[in-house]
Amino acid sequence: MLAGALGAVVSIPAVAQNAGLTPITTRVDVQSEVAPKNSIINNEWVAIGINRPHAIQEDATLLFHGKPSYRFELKADDNSLQGYEEGSTKGRAEFSYCYAIADDYKNLPEGTYATDQVLKLVYARGKGQCSQGSKWMYTFSVYIPSSFPADAHTIFAQWHGMPSRTLVQDPSGKIMQLTPQEFVELSKKMTFKNDTGYDLVENADGKGKGKAGNKNGWKIEQGGYPPLAMGFSDGSFYIQANSDSKWMTDKTDRTNANISKVGTMQSVSSQYKTSTIAYRTPFADFPKNKWVTFTVGIDWSVYGGKSENVISPGKLDVVMQYDNDKKQMTDHIVNNEKILIGRNDDLGYYFKFGIYRTNSSTVPVAYNLAGFSQKQLK
Repeated sequence: MLAGALGAVVSIPAVAQNAGLTPITTRVDVQSEVAPKNSIINNEWVAIGINRPHAIQEDATLLFHGKPSYRFELKADDNSLQGYEEGSTKGRAEFSYCYAIADDYKNLPEGTYATDQVLKLVYARGKGQCSQGSKWMYTFSVYIPSSFPADAHTIFAQWHGMPSRTLVQDPSGKIMQLTPQEFVELSKKMTFKNDTGYDLVENADGKGKGKAGNKNGWKIEQGGYPPLAMGFSDGSFYIQANSDSKWMTDKTDRTNANISKVGTMQSVSSQYKTSTIAYRTPFADFPKNKWVTFTVGIDWSVYGGKSENVISPGKLDVVMQYDNDKKQMTDHIVNNEKILIGRNDDLGYYFKFGIYRTNSSTVPVAYNLAGFSQKQLK
């Protein structure tokens, strides 16, 4: 069954469409499938998001430390995701550092892979996760061209949560942590869109799982805002940290610091959520046409599970480096600040970079990224 799941995958073309640019045309759904060998990029990434030749390309025309970088681009009609708000849209072309491969299932009991596919937790068997309460150092570089539009809304780096779908809420409001087998049985009776359960309506031919019918009052854990994001919005470069101590995320709680209204190291909070603008500067001041390297130190917060409290806050440290007229510039833009950062999930977090276009923006964007590493600290 596992071998069949690898399927036929389009490989990277031998000849680039444009000189020096090689489209990366493999995509992996890291939550519900293992990564085939020919989809793994530079032994560390898999690509996710819209699959168009321009979306993700290896770029030999813009080198980073002598090696090709990666060019990410979304055009006006490339939003393919539903946004947080009704009727809103998002666009995605990213690399995920977290994924599983077939070998990760070699010594596990038969049927584990099929169960993990239903749970959408295949990636949790693989590499790249950072657990709640752990300490890490991340490094990566971004190249923003001078042609980049100041009115863009895009995240170029984000640390994402790994929610457990076995945490469910029944129609009476009771929250339960199911076993994987119990969730598989539940999924035979209903289907889920985002966090909402729907009755299954049998297909006309009687084959397949069936399609979604009426809402049935069930909810599952689906996650929320990324615990940490870096990008451009409302004419600013920003770094935003989010925290959610609720055991099962309340998707109706949209507590999210407004970049244009909240100052640096200021937060907005609800009973369980806190959102902090850790850094903000005008877009015009962000270095263009050069590599900008970020070194990010994170102490992830610790949460209390069912007690829905914060046991210990985290810390965030960010250094930004770039060349300015042959002079090395080093800006310590977030100085080891005590901060709430993370989610009340068991599995932790993983890193992605690329383009995650938000706020229903369709403004075309393109830039390059390279040089990622992550290292756990004691």
